[in-house]
Amino acid sequence: MNDQSLPGVPDRNDTIAAQCMLPTVSDDKPGHECGVFGIVAADADVARLTFFGLYALQHRGQESAGIAVSNGRNIRYYKNMGLVAQVFDEEKLRPLSGYMAIGHTRYSTTGSSKLENAQPFVVESALGPLAVGHNGNLTNAAALRRELLQRGVGLTSSSDSEVITQMLAGGEGRTWEEKLKVFMVRAQGAYCLTVLTRDALYAVRDPWGLHPLCLGQLSDNGWVVASESCALGTIGAEFVREIEPGEIVKITLDGPQTISHQPSLRTAACLFEYIYFARPDSMLHGTVLHAIRVAQGRELAREAPCDADIVIAVPDSATPAAIGYAQESGIPYSEGLIKNRYIGRTFIQPDDRLRQLGIALKFNALTDNLAGKRVVLVDDSIVRGNTSGPIVRLLREAGAREVHVRVSSPPIRHPCFLGVDMATYPELIAHRLTIEGIRQHLGADSLAYLSLEGLIRSTGRDPSTFCTGCFTGQYPVEVELVDKEVFEVR
Repeated sequence: MNDQSLPGVPDRNDTIAAQCMLPTVSDDKPGHECGVFGIVAADADVARLTFFGLYALQHRGQESAGIAVSNGRNIRYYKNMGLVAQVFDEEKLRPLSGYMAIGHTRYSTTGSSKLENAQPFVVESALGPLAVGHNGNLTNAAALRRELLQRGVGLTSSSDSEVITQMLAGGEGRTWEEKLKVFMVRAQGAYCLTVLTRDALYAVRDPWGLHPLCLGQLSDNGWVVASESCALGTIGAEFVREIEPGEIVKITLDGPQTISHQPSLRTAACLFEYIYFARPDSMLHGTVLHAIRVAQGRELAREAPCDADIVIAVPDSATPAAIGYAQESGIPYSEGLIKNRYIGRTFIQPDDRLRQLGIALKFNALTDNLAGKRVVLVDDSIVRGNTSGPIVRLLREAGAREVHVRVSSPPIRHPCFLGVDMATYPELIAHRLTIEGIRQHLGADSLAYLSLEGLIRSTGRDPSTFCTGCFTGQYPVEVELVDKEVFEVR
């Protein structure tokens, strides 16, 4: 059999093409995290269901995708660079037969965007085959990696997710349950894991509950775990509950079973899941995120009112907050920008003339709605400030008389070290400039951010249950200033 037809070995030409796919316009947003998915179902095409689950989680990572399937004897897998629909087709899914599966869609946080870092990671161990999908970032990955190398464990990637896989494969313990418990004692930082063995699926969430992970049930007694509840609805599964912080859940054909629960003294949910990352139709802590984001807009309107004619959003992520701002302020909500949702999916790079057009590749302004108007432009966050200024100019060129920028999150002054590519200190515009300095940089008539207190108030939760590191510099665990490509071979 030709090596390129083996499960897990992508076609070289497909890989080269996918690695060349680069966004044509830089987003002024935090980098996404990753999406993990797992399923146990006796009489279902689990690979196909995993494909559609990953499709629903595509917003969490667009660099690579992979699926691993167990038939009770061995694990077969396939992964490659690119979007879920680019990586998989009928030919790639057909060999992935079994009754349990995990899937992963990646945005790089530790380790660069290349095939060696794509997930799931699949290895053979003394207890049999093992596949791991990981969302998050270990803050002690460097120390754990050194330990593995000193023990003679060979590592093929620069990802902390491979470190997790090898820790489980060769770690202490006579069973997978024991190995997972030991791992949770050793690991620091953020991790949501789907772990596939020969005969079980494990769902693991870090003790701080930094990122979401939920459990769902199919009507035919199958069970599903996913980063977000939106993936459950896509495949017809019903939301059951969230995996608790510090919980290990084992899922077999007999159903789910909690085998360990080791929460920390406090939880520290990522606030950016509420602001931007998770899909607005997903549920966190019993509330649909769309409603929380509308509440953020209402809080923003109370804190930073404006005398204006219309409220518009930077689509699509800021739309709920803009609706809330309009509702609370009484200023009519309107559309002012139309987003080209496919510009980041092309393999064809723009020439110099198109690059000079910049933001126009991604947004078109609705001149009839903007001409002569005083505009409140609502965005959910400003990270580097590299697209907000061009958007303000685009609105002015379309005839807007005034542009008042309102942001439904506080200024981002610190990087994230817990699973989000939030940019470095020098790149963060709010770390370098005052709010007035940012306003001048954007060319806006006014600029205001939602306060941290207002943001947390919009969630309806206790302030002590969140990680606020990117806003305050205070992290729930000890962090280390490292580059995400620190483990790359130079």
